[in-house]
Amino acid sequence: MPPPTHSLVEAVAKNAVQQEIQRRAASADLEFLPKFSTVGEVLEFAKKQGVTMLDLTFTDVPGTLQHTSCPVRLFNEDSVEEGFGFDGSSIRGFQEIQESDMLLMPDITTAYLDTFSAEPTISVLCDVKDPIKGDIYASSPRTVALRAVEYLKSTGIADTVCMGPELEFFIFDHVEYSQSPGAGSYAVDSVEAIWNTGMREDGGNKGYKIRHKEGYFPGPPMDRHQDVRTAMVRELERARIEIESFHHEVATAGQAEIDMKFDDLLSMADKVMRYKYIVRNVAARYGKTATFMPKPIHNDNGSGMHVHQSLWLNGETLFAGDEYAGLSDTALHYIGGILKHANALTAFTNPTTNSYRRLVPGFEAPVNFIYSARNRSAAIRIPMYSQSPKSKRVEIRFPDPTANPYLSFSAMLLAGLDGIRNKTDPGEATDKNLYSLSDAELEKIPHAPTSLENALQALEQDHGFLTDTGVFEEGFISSYIAFKRSEIAEGYTFPTPWEFYRYFDV
Repeated sequence: MPPPTHSLVEAVAKNAVQQEIQRRAASADLEFLPKFSTVGEVLEFAKKQGVTMLDLTFTDVPGTLQHTSCPVRLFNEDSVEEGFGFDGSSIRGFQEIQESDMLLMPDITTAYLDTFSAEPTISVLCDVKDPIKGDIYASSPRTVALRAVEYLKSTGIADTVCMGPELEFFIFDHVEYSQSPGAGSYAVDSVEAIWNTGMREDGGNKGYKIRHKEGYFPGPPMDRHQDVRTAMVRELERARIEIESFHHEVATAGQAEIDMKFDDLLSMADKVMRYKYIVRNVAARYGKTATFMPKPIHNDNGSGMHVHQSLWLNGETLFAGDEYAGLSDTALHYIGGILKHANALTAFTNPTTNSYRRLVPGFEAPVNFIYSARNRSAAIRIPMYSQSPKSKRVEIRFPDPTANPYLSFSAMLLAGLDGIRNKTDPGEATDKNLYSLSDAELEKIPHAPTSLENALQALEQDHGFLTDTGVFEEGFISSYIAFKRSEIAEGYTFPTPWEFYRYFDV
């Protein structure tokens, strides 16, 4: 099937704008949804809004949102306490078939009105429970995050860790890919992509295309996605996800960023899952498609997920002090722990083979494991926007948005706590532009793994900081590594277009 013309794509987008205006007028009273604390509050809201369906969502090990639904009349105090059954053997990374019965346990505080369903629907995030053992399921990513938060409190170091991820993604107008024994290909397209300057378009090509690496921050008409991002922000805020800023990102072809206000680890991991769901569905509403792949196009910047982090105790920050860049010793030791375990962390923060196509020099990716104030070429940056102690934080820049937030946030926290507990020295900060250093200078700086296999090897050799805490189980680490290696092995068996380009005539 041929791709849609750009004029058709634009027509779909304009129609979506009109529908958005109408939807906004019809749901003006739903702009700020309440946060629920009891089943009764959810049912009262559902009755008022005419809700008929309940969507139960959870996250598998690779980080994909899964769901099952039922009539909302089945949602009551008893069912919430007993849970909703499902087949755990059909979920990646969960149970084997002989132990397949599992339960979804709704977390009432996460309930919200899903506007993407034709039928009014309440959506709620769930924990996973083993009905035989009676415990929450250890291999559920949300369980890992719950344990990480409990472990943090048990240390006495802090009672809260705040996470502020910055997710980048691409908004495409057309995507196709094919993989068969005799063929393999992919193609993406965007009305604003630089490769479409010569495209014939109905009404004429106006020439407003974004050049490679020049997508930060041109205004309309160069930026064709302001209305789409605005619609995403409206839906995100309606779902109680507070947004601080949004804009076009560096790459051509529709790269975007929408930044959430920081929150505690578990709440933010929940928000990341809902964020991806909303972004994808708003894009579809506009006749477009959104992807969080780190490197979907060649020769331009990839998509990262920089994660701002800080520790708090009794409402006071632990990261402000009189050391480098206004940091405390605690913050520097936290950085030391992240740097010490960085290679192992990438198995969770950069968990796909595509992740390592982003982690290469030349495209603003933080490939050097070092820290610095303000310097975006370092893997860890200390933002200097504000002098307020409460704004003091560290920004971990190497993760990407394919990371499972429950696993990656937990792993980074545990690495940082390991650094604090052992008073790990992060070494000297570097305020130079790392992209301009000589090869001899770069050889002295630790760098990111060059492949997922290298990251998995690092995790295999260095995971005591995860398992000694009881947050990650040894069996989970082993099965995770095996699962990811099976992905790598499968990918190795397929010829690629580049291999034909390079080797066909050898």
